[in-house]
Amino acid sequence: MFTLIPKKTNIDFVGRRYIGFVISSILMLLGVVGIWRIATGSAKLAIDFSGGTNVTVMLQKPASIEELRSLLKASFPDADLQQVKDQPQYMIRIRKAAGDTSGAARQVSDILSKGLQGNKLLEASSEEVGPAVSGQLRQNAFWAVLWSLFFITIYIWFRFDFRFSIGAFVATIHDVLAVTGIMVLMGHDFSLLVVTALLTLAGYSLTDTVVVFDRIRENMRLHRSDGFAALVNSSINETLSRTINTSMTVFLVVLVLYLYGGEVVHDFSLALLMGVIVGTYSSIFVASPLVVEWNLRSPQRG
Repeated sequence: MFTLIPKKTNIDFVGRRYIGFVISSILMLLGVVGIWRIATGSAKLAIDFSGGTNVTVMLQKPASIEELRSLLKASFPDADLQQVKDQPQYMIRIRKAAGDTSGAARQVSDILSKGLQGNKLLEASSEEVGPAVSGQLRQNAFWAVLWSLFFITIYIWFRFDFRFSIGAFVATIHDVLAVTGIMVLMGHDFSLLVVTALLTLAGYSLTDTVVVFDRIRENMRLHRSDGFAALVNSSINETLSRTINTSMTVFLVVLVLYLYGGEVVHDFSLALLMGVIVGTYSSIFVASPLVVEWNLRSPQRG
């Protein structure tokens, strides 16, 4: 059977945990900056969260983004334009500003119909989100992520013990913050699809972490005479092959979705791609090493 990692490894992950903690602190700091930008409205929010109008137009033949932007600049200087790959279809996002955007779709249709030379507007559709709805969506997204983290902690606490729940909780927050920060700082739209990816990531990261925790618990029964740090380190090594190969399988599937799934799921699949990498890293360098650190500072019998 093909494996990317040998089944028997002896890498001192626990001994290098402080290097991992430094890297993780930087990733979490990026997440805090991203959350701050979302809260202050300086991030690139999708209309789900900012309010406004999303107009989708189909032209007779392709036109350059620069040409469309120049036509719309006078009426909508801050409009974001995106072309659907290999198609004369364009997504035009107009955020809610001081004025009313309820007639934006009609204005866009009129401008393009009159301004395009030798081309024709075939179809136009729009989606509008008011400020009240966008505010409610932001609040719901926040509580969805918060409640998921809470129940993850409770689940691990009852299945294992408090030490393990702390490791799982911090590792999951680490993953969500890291992906959020990277997405925001890279200038990608923060939308409900990205929130969905974050919730999916939380579940994936937890599954990966529980596999390692199960092996730690099993080894605690079989090798009670070993030191806890050594026991955790051997458990990580014993599950490393499974962790890497499973993560690579998921990564390749999501990569295909990213490359060929189209613009609609582009940010969703990108968030999942980064999440698989960060989640795999955290199950090795964050969750279990944190349990070791907690045990060293508050020792308790196996």
